Amino acid sequence: MNKPVDVALIGGGIMSATLGTLLKQLQPDWEIRIFERLGETAVESSNPWNNAGTGHSALCELNYTPQRPDGSIAIESAVKVNEQFQVSRQFWSFLVENGELPTPTDFINPTAHMSFVWGEKNVEYLRKRHEALKDHPLFPGMEYSEDAEVIRSWAPLLIPGRAKSQPIAATRTDAGTDVDFGALTRSLISNLTESGAELTADAKVTNLKRRKDGSWRIHYRNAIGQTPLYTDAKFVFVGAGGYALGLLQKSGIPEIRGFGGFPVSGEFLRTDNPEVVARHAAKVYGKASVGAPPMSVPHLDLRVVDGAPSLMFGPYAGFNTKFLKTGSWTDLFASIRWHNLYPMVAAGLQNLDLVKYLVGQLAASKDTKFESLKEFFPNADPKDWYRITAGQRVQVIKKDAKKGGVLQFGTEVVSSADGSIAGLLGASPGASTAVPIMLGLLEKCFPDQLDSWKPKLAAMVPSYGTQLSDDVEAAARTMASTAASLNIPR
Repeated sequence: MNKPVDVALIGGGIMSATLGTLLKQLQPDWEIRIFERLGETAVESSNPWNNAGTGHSALCELNYTPQRPDGSIAIESAVKVNEQFQVSRQFWSFLVENGELPTPTDFINPTAHMSFVWGEKNVEYLRKRHEALKDHPLFPGMEYSEDAEVIRSWAPLLIPGRAKSQPIAATRTDAGTDVDFGALTRSLISNLTESGAELTADAKVTNLKRRKDGSWRIHYRNAIGQTPLYTDAKFVFVGAGGYALGLLQKSGIPEIRGFGGFPVSGEFLRTDNPEVVARHAAKVYGKASVGAPPMSVPHLDLRVVDGAPSLMFGPYAGFNTKFLKTGSWTDLFASIRWHNLYPMVAAGLQNLDLVKYLVGQLAASKDTKFESLKEFFPNADPKDWYRITAGQRVQVIKKDAKKGGVLQFGTEVVSSADGSIAGLLGASPGASTAVPIMLGLLEKCFPDQLDSWKPKLAAMVPSYGTQLSDDVEAAARTMASTAASLNIPR
């Protein structure tokens, strides 16, 4: 008889790795099995070249601080994202201090985070944004300048070749990081397997069926032999990126009804020229074009992958019907059901600016795309840069009582009423907030165990159950502690 494992994790990315690590800490006696469709883990969205790797903390991402109609700046989303990233930092610090993650520089490196804008209207916006954030406990030490020489000292590539009459402004904080989520994911999964978890690679999950005893039968095929196989599990987490939607639909849980997905692809420009890279030790975010999705905010980033620095600019948004970079062209059409067709159509009609933006991006020439880089780096030389394909993102579409359907630029956990299965839909800020997202999943799916887990949760994440943004001293103390453990600035 096939004895069910306690936990099955579908997908070998940062979400499954994080949830598995949390559960192994909380319930070391539980049997965990990980299924990965490809031959190795962290190949899709968790791959460092498939995401921006910023360690999203809203220090520089302007889409988290929109301007209200009255001209004031809304900071609620920025505070929420920063708070979430502080939770991730606390958990990583705990693992480093307990020898369960390697040297921090293997996956996280200090990198200044900057916002940079031009034009009088944008300068006024950034000035107001700085005023709204500079005294907040989660945004200490944020500097602001409209002086070209000061900005040049922060990021030398931004200024030479720019018209002196052009109004410019920038903010800078040295509390930012660059995170290699591929390296982090592989380390977490390696630690899991060393602790007894089983990793099954080249395993394509084809179906999920609820059994009479409440457990789940996971049907999968070996990618080499295509032999039908199955495993039973008491709890299933679907962390399969864009494929999570389809697998949750196959599970038959009513909670997935009405959900759809809108795939967005993209490209970046990259340079490894050491002379260019040495002159830009920051992540610099600008303002998105009208109609652009939040994940398309332009940015010129320092990346450190496998110890080697490079620069990356983009993204240039695109569209295809795949739900994973290694997916199928039929993915979008296969996801359509009677219950999500109307929400998908309604969401599309409400986002015609996005459609127009994507069409414009697809039609843009190579020279036109390079001009976008030159808005940040006026003296950029095309010979130094080459194109890389970004990861595929599937934005959440969900039912809405008033609008019929809405396109959601974030992540959403969908779980069954009995908590026996859950999956993650959506994209950014994603990886950076994996820990708080998975803590929320634990609260939804394991309410009976939660009270007994709380002491351990508080040990792993000292701010668990509280908000650092409500306590200046706690915020300062926590950020200083995690910075010391991870060898990064506060």
